[in-house]
Amino acid sequence: MTGDGCVIQATPSSNKKKNNKKKKNKGGTKKKMTHDQVLAFKFVSDWVFLDHPSASSSSFSSSPSAASCVVDDFGVQKPVGRGGEKLLFELHSHSKFSDGFFSPSKVIERAHINGVKVLALTDHDTMAGIPEAVESARKYGIKIIPGVEISSIFSPRGDSELEEPVHILAYYSSIGPTRFEELDKFLSNIRDGRFLRAKNIVLKLNKLKLPLKWEHVCRIAGKGVAPGRLHVARAMVEAGYVENLRQAFARYLFDGGPAYSKGSEPLAEEAVKMICHTGGVAVLAHPWALKHPVPIVRRLKEAGLHGMEVHKSDGKLAAYSELADAYGLLKIGGSDYHGRGGHNESELGSVNLPVLVLHDFLKVARPIWCNAIREIIECYAEEPSDSNLAAITRFGSTRILKGGSPLSCGQDLIDHCLPLWLSSQEMENADFEAIKLKLSNVSVTQGGIQVLVET
Repeated sequence: MTGDGCVIQATPSSNKKKNNKKKKNKGGTKKKMTHDQVLAFKFVSDWVFLDHPSASSSSFSSSPSAASCVVDDFGVQKPVGRGGEKLLFELHSHSKFSDGFFSPSKVIERAHINGVKVLALTDHDTMAGIPEAVESARKYGIKIIPGVEISSIFSPRGDSELEEPVHILAYYSSIGPTRFEELDKFLSNIRDGRFLRAKNIVLKLNKLKLPLKWEHVCRIAGKGVAPGRLHVARAMVEAGYVENLRQAFARYLFDGGPAYSKGSEPLAEEAVKMICHTGGVAVLAHPWALKHPVPIVRRLKEAGLHGMEVHKSDGKLAAYSELADAYGLLKIGGSDYHGRGGHNESELGSVNLPVLVLHDFLKVARPIWCNAIREIIECYAEEPSDSNLAAITRFGSTRILKGGSPLSCGQDLIDHCLPLWLSSQEMENADFEAIKLKLSNVSVTQGGIQVLVET
């Protein structure tokens, strides 16, 4: 893969008017990148292509100056020249492991078709789909950010009228969260509450003379998936009680609606603190859906919130951009893709984030992820157990294959993996050197069997 910092070919003056006309017909104009945008693009590109360093360097070897790169009116980098590529991030997507319609593999395949280079799978209250997403992404050269969208509730003390559901996006390093067991238990409790909530919704629908079957909802959700309102809505459509999903929500399932039921979600502040505690970046999802965004943002910022969604497929929302600025929050966005289709759903990769936005996101995220990676491998160095080795390989960013020629020691494992996760500058850390020294005499085993680690 190559970046999109391509050289603009000189155009003969006789064709200048013709080319300008073509640009106008396509909508918008192309501008040369500023110096800051060029540096931002290189910073982002270097991270995207950590495991393909030649691709990253080649994209800039022939275009080191601002004059050789272009962006559109919104500061989004554009491909120019043969073989040019955008660094397209998709930071909000769902699969069948929550309320999406497609498997993680199908989501990745569709993302590839749409030109996505980095994808965060952010299923509701579960990270179970991440290993499949990582495995599928290998085939297409897509970088996966392990993520999750946590369901929570904002409940101001003494003011029940302001209580409302809030969703928090969490973004983790390539090897996932620290203290994974704590996070998994936290998410499991939410999923258990989703089961009870969905059952209560079905009971309320039954009382409203809509004899929807619980088994029908569970069949749509799939084995092991905690049903949500979308699964109930799909069952209602299939049973013929409503014409479409929109009608199901508008008539019965909207917040406070006749069939609405609360779950057992944690407080939004607790969700943010858990994300920070487990080495993640916490971002408020779709704030435009909130009734009272200002007090929510204020409270969550105090809890450690890093950013909020501001960019949508139809552009940046000025009011929420100003709110993010007021509280010093990152401004990002994603399609919130579920695969349900229809004109109301944004396609994967449709939120084309400006290069400076991507730079700011990674500038905050990478130190957090670097510390998380250090903590995870440090645990393995302190206690080279199967469980601590599994923490490194949990999401499949590093695979362990039994048999073959084993690594000579744990230091080889770290030397092999760190360049895939961190930049050379991030690896220049005394802590990593100390960890490698501890692992120099540790044999890499799983279940007592020496293994070959493959990435």
